[in-house]
Amino acid sequence: MERFDAIVVGAGNGGLTAAAGLAQKGLKVLLLERHNIPGGCATSFCRGRFEFEVALHQLSGMGSPEKPGPLRMALESLGVLDHVEPIEMTDLYSVLMPDGFRLALKAEKEATVLLLQERFPAERDAVEKFFDLCYRFANELISAFYFKDPDTSRDKYPVLYEYAFKPACEVLEGFFKDRLLKAVLSVYWGYIGLPPTRMSFAYLALLFFTYMEFKPYHFKGGSQALSNALIHRFLSNGGTVRFNCGVEKILVQEGRVRGVLTEHGDRYEADHVVSNVSQILTYVELMEPEHVPGGVFREMRGRSLSPSAFTLFIGLDCEPGAVGITETTNFLLDNLDFSDRVLNQMQALDIEDQLLVLSCYDVADPEFSPSGACQLNLVTLKYGEAWLRVPPTRYFETKYRVAESMMRRVEDIFPGVRAHVEELDVATPMTHMRYLGHPFGAIYGWEMYPKDTMFFQPGRLSPIEGLYFASGWSGDCGFQPTLEAGMSAANAIYQKISGE
Repeated sequence: MERFDAIVVGAGNGGLTAAAGLAQKGLKVLLLERHNIPGGCATSFCRGRFEFEVALHQLSGMGSPEKPGPLRMALESLGVLDHVEPIEMTDLYSVLMPDGFRLALKAEKEATVLLLQERFPAERDAVEKFFDLCYRFANELISAFYFKDPDTSRDKYPVLYEYAFKPACEVLEGFFKDRLLKAVLSVYWGYIGLPPTRMSFAYLALLFFTYMEFKPYHFKGGSQALSNALIHRFLSNGGTVRFNCGVEKILVQEGRVRGVLTEHGDRYEADHVVSNVSQILTYVELMEPEHVPGGVFREMRGRSLSPSAFTLFIGLDCEPGAVGITETTNFLLDNLDFSDRVLNQMQALDIEDQLLVLSCYDVADPEFSPSGACQLNLVTLKYGEAWLRVPPTRYFETKYRVAESMMRRVEDIFPGVRAHVEELDVATPMTHMRYLGHPFGAIYGWEMYPKDTMFFQPGRLSPIEGLYFASGWSGDCGFQPTLEAGMSAANAIYQKISGE
């Protein structure tokens, strides 16, 4: 039975950075992945002449070499940026409606404020005050929590204490009267998975601050290029990886982990295990019930699963401009309602006037697709329960009926796009459940209600000694948080082993 210093279960974002960080520190590390490629959500797949990006829309926290963000510094510390080429997106996002409304915001605070003031002159003062609030809140949050200020108080951080738990819609309603403006400023809720009535203002403020200060990024070659670079660094530092090798059990004895048993019957010993899969799967399927403290299940019962996604991967035989696409990130709106009605739509199979996100990476990187072509990633959020109730005999009929309704929505805004479709593939919540192994295909882990925000998250340590978590299930969702979660787990393990 081979022994390792640490074993990492799952090669998603958090698993890759955890494994790479541990191997870089000289530890003997085993990475186990049930798929045949690394990445989890950070992968790509090929159809025809297109290599489609699976999930990354806008990577936060990068910043430029001259003004590096936290994620750039983290990836540089792993030596990863020597093997990938980050691509900066100059646009923040564009909002489009079938009535001809188009508004493209830039990834720069002053430019966005001026643009919104020109478009909504009656809200001129409110626009400036709103973005000032977002920046003040984000700076206080970063100082208090990310830099771990030991002297955190209401007097020192008044904006943080006042707005930390307010719903985004309450703050927007307090600043603005124009429904269209409120809708334009709320679309980032799609990156969190809860409508503005339920999403904490904290996340909206952080998204604006992070993308404006450190810009949205992608990678040449897509997120798969980043995953490949991370696995390369892991292997270069002596790590061992087994693909097509899922974990059957995490072995526990006397309240602490002792190793893992793979689906092939191989046993590997280690006193430290990083789980890159959900707590649900970890505790319910990968452990024997007698080894799981009762408090674990009580805590999980108080949380709910995030939505999954319905996604179209579309390859066009033309460049973006030929069909009127001029920005990388586009939010397609059909109505100005962000009430709880949105939740009901997400629980239904069919797509009516839901928010859609259309990404065209070729705008920022003309070499992303084959010459003279481009690809679109079109997604809307859907809970998985309704899809589990679709009979297998009706699955494909239902899937393509819903896909057709999404295509009609796109054609309402970009007429003629259908005539240029060369390749098209469809992913439902069942697809995400199959490939990610997440219950109901939940793409964001737990739902981020105010009670489940960064202020109350259970963290990456398990009550079982030696077990760590590194994924969107153990903290905030998204690429930057999960990549950083893996490095945090690696640092915790190294400090434990080295005694530093």
